[in-house]
Amino acid sequence: MRDARAILDIHRSRGQRGLPLERVYRHLFNPDLCLDAYNKIYRNAAAMTRGVTGETVDGTSLDTITAIIDLLRQERWEWRPVRRRYIPKADGSRRPLGIPTWGDKLVQEVLRALLEAYYEPRFSDRSHGFRPGRGCHTALRQVQASWRGTTWFIEGDIKGCFDSIDHSILLGILKRDVQDGRVIALIEGLLRAGYLEDWKRVETLGGTPQGGILSPLMANIYLNELDRFVEDVLIPAYTRGEVRKRDERYVRTRCRMAYLRRLGDREGAERLGKELRRLPSVDYFDPDFRRLKYVRYADDFLLGFIGPKAEAEQIRQRIGDFLRDELRLELSLEKTLITHAVDEKASFLGYEIKVSRSHDRLTDGKRTTNGAIALLMPRSAVATIRERYSRGGKVRHRAEILEETDYTIIRRYQGVLAGLYNFYCLATNAGQKRRMHMVKWVLETSLTKTLAHKHRISVRGVYRRYRVPEDGRDVLRAVVERPGRTPLVATFGGFPLVRRPWGRDGLEDVDLAASWHRYATDRSEAVQRLMSARCELCGRDGQVVMHHIRKLADLDRPGRRRASEAERIMSARRRKAIPVCTHCHHRIHSGDYDGPRFR
Repeated sequence: MRDARAILDIHRSRGQRGLPLERVYRHLFNPDLCLDAYNKIYRNAAAMTRGVTGETVDGTSLDTITAIIDLLRQERWEWRPVRRRYIPKADGSRRPLGIPTWGDKLVQEVLRALLEAYYEPRFSDRSHGFRPGRGCHTALRQVQASWRGTTWFIEGDIKGCFDSIDHSILLGILKRDVQDGRVIALIEGLLRAGYLEDWKRVETLGGTPQGGILSPLMANIYLNELDRFVEDVLIPAYTRGEVRKRDERYVRTRCRMAYLRRLGDREGAERLGKELRRLPSVDYFDPDFRRLKYVRYADDFLLGFIGPKAEAEQIRQRIGDFLRDELRLELSLEKTLITHAVDEKASFLGYEIKVSRSHDRLTDGKRTTNGAIALLMPRSAVATIRERYSRGGKVRHRAEILEETDYTIIRRYQGVLAGLYNFYCLATNAGQKRRMHMVKWVLETSLTKTLAHKHRISVRGVYRRYRVPEDGRDVLRAVVERPGRTPLVATFGGFPLVRRPWGRDGLEDVDLAASWHRYATDRSEAVQRLMSARCELCGRDGQVVMHHIRKLADLDRPGRRRASEAERIMSARRRKAIPVCTHCHHRIHSGDYDGPRFR
């Protein structure tokens, strides 16, 4: 049997050459792929969340994987309905979330690896959502790098996209690309498994279950048809001309300026030079020049168009017709706005986007800012943070975390600050730095008030106790000493709030072609220990199961029950999973394990 890497390489090769994928189902019997799937998802906190049964990642063994493979081999695998829960959205509404059982998650991850290796080379370079090595920043950088001079933005909004995906169309796309009836039947069973809500099973006639591991890939396969329509039909239809014509007034003024220079009239030439910078160098209304740009992240897409507004409205209408007729999705014409790129701002992936106009900023004598794409941090981002940490218009402490340790409290606030900065570090507006400093001020004020309430001291006393210099900046720091081990350090602040043109560190350096190679070859310590067949508590050889906890931080949470001996061992080793024999596993869950430490 081929190893996992060889299988994924074959699938990727067929995807690159545009060939259909064949004989996929038999690869589901490969234990290496199942172990790699376990390696991929066992760390997730959701792995310890129950679906409609009590099954979680805790207690996984080689027998678990063997049983799943046997059911797949006999074509007796049955998907269970997902457990439906609702999570709040920013606008106050709630989003349905489906929680599969652990066995379903494992099979979905194997399917995802097999299909992603094939489809990834086939996906458009203009698609950035739910793909390895891509994200919001790669989509925004693409807009900034290649959309110069855009006249109109068309903001795409699809009504309830993930809930409206048509199963028959999705299965038709899969049948076109994957010529294996057993795989198609397996995916069809997943789509129609339904969900359990208030202990009532509801059949799903459309959509992909949000929360499922395979759902993002299914959505990308479905919306890739939209990408192909835009790239193969719309972009060729609305692209013409090599360059824009020169503006006649600009040409005349430049010739006049050159003439005055030849005559030695420097003052007149300088006067015309200033006038020249106020004139457009090209004809923005050139009827023989058109450009259409496109980028998509999940179900959000943005188009940039150089041309008249009437044609931008035609493009919006044609996309709406395609979505309705071919994909049975509805484009919200009210929310799919056509925005003037200079006078207004388009919203995309949390940023505001516009085209800059500046006649005074010169680089090497040229107006390089003119026509450039500006990515802006919106005022609403600051308003949201201020509202979250304020009460009655005044920044307040957070009473709900007063029982946490100082180390945990400071880390929470630092996580919010670093997360916002990492997301908005691409912003080019002059106000971005000012707005990030406002965010930092709100968070620091709330943090100091929280620590002051916790210790019953003044805010000034908090600064005296926790403020230390670091690299020329004052930061707030809490240190947890651990005898014989490296102390734990939590710091608030400590980094400059400056623009980073490449976004998050390392994102641009990801090797897309090697992503599934790492998936198939980088075995974690947990998988190696699972295969070692040795209990790490009592040292007994034989069949082992993996004992998991949700996260190590829970072991030291204030108010929690006293940790068992096994949990203290896991905390000391900083490991969320250990292989144990069934006897020790039962004793851990019954609460009476007090045996020896790690062998």
